[in-house]
Amino acid sequence: MRVKVWGARGSLPSPLTPEALENRIQTAIQGFLASGYSKPEDIKNYFSNLPNEKLGGFGGNTPCIEVTTPEQQLIIDGGSGMRLLGYDMLKGPCGQGKGEVHVLFTHFHWDHLIGLPFFTPIFIPGNKVHVYSVQPELKEIFKTVFKKPYFPLNLEQLGAKIEYHTLEPRKPIAFKNISVTPYQLDHPDPCWGYKIESGGKSYSHCVDTECTRVSRDQLGPDLPLYQNIDLMIFDAQYTLMESIEKVHWGHAAASLGLDIAMREGVKKILFMHHDPAANDEKIAAAKNQARLYYKAQQKTAKRTPGQPLHEVEWDYIVEGMSIEL
Repeated sequence: MRVKVWGARGSLPSPLTPEALENRIQTAIQGFLASGYSKPEDIKNYFSNLPNEKLGGFGGNTPCIEVTTPEQQLIIDGGSGMRLLGYDMLKGPCGQGKGEVHVLFTHFHWDHLIGLPFFTPIFIPGNKVHVYSVQPELKEIFKTVFKKPYFPLNLEQLGAKIEYHTLEPRKPIAFKNISVTPYQLDHPDPCWGYKIESGGKSYSHCVDTECTRVSRDQLGPDLPLYQNIDLMIFDAQYTLMESIEKVHWGHAAASLGLDIAMREGVKKILFMHHDPAANDEKIAAAKNQARLYYKAQQKTAKRTPGQPLHEVEWDYIVEGMSIEL
C-alpha cells in the first residue's frame, strides 16, 4: 500500500509569494558560495542537504491524499491538491474516459472541497466517480459546489457519472483488497477519519481533529482508529500553546498525536494540515518543538516504572511525499 500526499496545507491554499521565493533563492545561493562550493556539479549536493524551510518548503495545497495498492486506488478529500492528482490520473484510464474513481470525504469545509471543480477526470465522459461520506448530505454538497455563481457548470453538465454513497459509522466497507472503516474525529462540524487496511498493513487518516478525547476511555468506540497502525497522518496545524488558545477550532498539535502514538504503538506518524498563517520557518520551529517534546516524554517514561512508551518514527509532511507500506 502506498500513501501519497497531494496537499498538506490546512484551511486555505498558501503558495510562496514571488518575493519570498526570490529571498529564499538569494539566501540559498549565498549559502552555497559561503560554504566553499564552486563547481556546478556541487549544486545538486548542496541543495539536496538544505532543510525544507530553506528551499522548497512544506507545500501550499490543501488536503488531498491518494492511497493505492496494485488493485485499487482511493482518494481522501478534494482539497486544492486534487487538481494535480487529476492531471496525473489522465495518464491512465481516466484520460480515455474509462476510469472509475473512488473519493472519501472526511467533512465539507472549503479547504477539503475546492479542488473538486478542477479535478479534470470529473469532466470526461465515460468516467465514473464514486463519492463517499458518513454525512448524508453529500449530494447536496456537490449541487452547491457545481452551481452558479460559485462555478459556471452545474452537476448535469459534468461529463463523468457521479454516484453517491453514505457510509455507516465504524462499519468496514471493502474496495477490492482494501478495507475502509470510518471513525469519528473531534471537530466542530462532523468529521470522520478513516482506518484503511490492506495486505496486513494499516493506515489511519486523522486530519481535522482537535483531539479533545485522548484517553482510551474517552475515545471509546473510536479507539480502533489509533490501534495496530503502521502509518498515521495526524492534524498538527498548531503548536501546543496555539491549540490551547484556539479551543473549538477543530485542530491539534503534534504533541497530542505523539502521546497517542507512543501509548498505542503506532509505528509511524506524520503531521499535516499546516497553518496557512505559518510560513515554512514557523512550521520548522513547530517541528523542533515536537522533537523536544518527544525526547522529554521518552526520557520521563524510561525513569517511570510501569509507564512504557513506544518509540515512534515521526516527521512533518512535505507536499508530494510518498510512503510505502
